[in-house]
Amino acid sequence: MSMSVGGAVCGRGIVRFVMRSHILLAAAFIALASACGAAETNWLDVESRIQYGYFTEDLRTLHNLAEPLGKGDPHDRLKSYYAGLLAYRLIQVSQAQMPAPAEAQSDRRKNSQEKGEIRQTLERCVTSLDQALQAQSDFADAMALQSVCLGLLAQQSTWHVPFAAPKSATQLHKALQLEPKNPRVLLLEAVDAYEHRKAPADAAHPCEKFMSTAEVFETERADVDRVPGWGAAEAYMWLGRCYLDNGDGNGARDALERSLLIAPEFTQARRLLSSITSG
Repeated sequence: MSMSVGGAVCGRGIVRFVMRSHILLAAAFIALASACGAAETNWLDVESRIQYGYFTEDLRTLHNLAEPLGKGDPHDRLKSYYAGLLAYRLIQVSQAQMPAPAEAQSDRRKNSQEKGEIRQTLERCVTSLDQALQAQSDFADAMALQSVCLGLLAQQSTWHVPFAAPKSATQLHKALQLEPKNPRVLLLEAVDAYEHRKAPADAAHPCEKFMSTAEVFETERADVDRVPGWGAAEAYMWLGRCYLDNGDGNGARDALERSLLIAPEFTQARRLLSSITSG
């Protein structure tokens, strides 16, 4: 839902309060303004905390958010969505911090435990997004994110969850049909295509999907704040990574610098940029 809708409703309510009263209703006016502000900013705040933990690769920050998102109504679509996003970010940061293959071989028990925890987190991601979709069946953001978690779950344990891979493809297809201009859906589809080398034969450039996705994010960022609203920094990071993989150092530098303008604490983008400047 667009933030402008909630803002308009709250705004009309506040104006009516002011027109009907003076001093005696001043306290009620303040209370209503505070309530409207809290309603509008709550999920944006949750999202920013999740994103900060992901950008800084801080597992403790992310784990600290798990309990608050586990409380309350499981059929609140945004609560369940952000529980899923949190699980996804935990997976990404955990995988980024996993030891190199040679180190993992030296401690197989610990490696097996970490893989088990990752699978449980992926299952939590899928379950949380199921709840979000029960609350809103056409929630394209939730479908696309669930597609990613299902795909990762299929890689972890195909034998235990044989349905995960086909359902992953189905959910992503549905999300694209529902909202073909949703930048987060486009980003997750672009990442999936890039990681599985599914670039269309008629693509003018190997990074075309990321280029067009970044443009869609720019359009969204010029509009009102939205919930969910994450993804712009990641789109430029992936664009920079794609340029780098294809030997375009200048393009990669520009994209990564743009990513860091949006999220200065984005460790992964900073790491990629350092690999260019140090080389």
